[in-house]
Amino acid sequence: MAMTRSELREKIMIILYQIDIFESEKLPYEVENIIKENLTIDNEFVKDIVFGVVTYKEKIDALANKYMKDWTIDRIDKSGAAILRMAIYELTYMDTPEVVVINEAVELAKKYSDENVRKMINAVLDRIIKE
Repeated sequence: MAMTRSELREKIMIILYQIDIFESEKLPYEVENIIKENLTIDNEFVKDIVFGVVTYKEKIDALANKYMKDWTIDRIDKSGAAILRMAIYELTYMDTPEVVVINEAVELAKKYSDENVRKMINAVLDRIIKE
């Protein structure tokens, strides 16, 4: 059965979260294998965002940090960081409408992060759009 974009974004967040764990523990991993473990179907939307975030992680983190007040992306919880990285990638490198990106990120943050992280994600994305 086909998944909605919202469901795919949740999978992407989980994949990015797992990659972050592997990296922080200095464990070897293959992005393609992590995608396959989380997704039964081949999906270009998922691959585009996951590989894009992995490729542009330094630029994405620098942009996030630029708009965070008294924080950095590596200080928020890993699920919040995954959501923020995915949303920044989508805003910066894809044609997804801004309102959709922010709404999807906030909905995921409501489910996986606390209220402070949700508010921070919303504020950072809002600042990026306004620039």
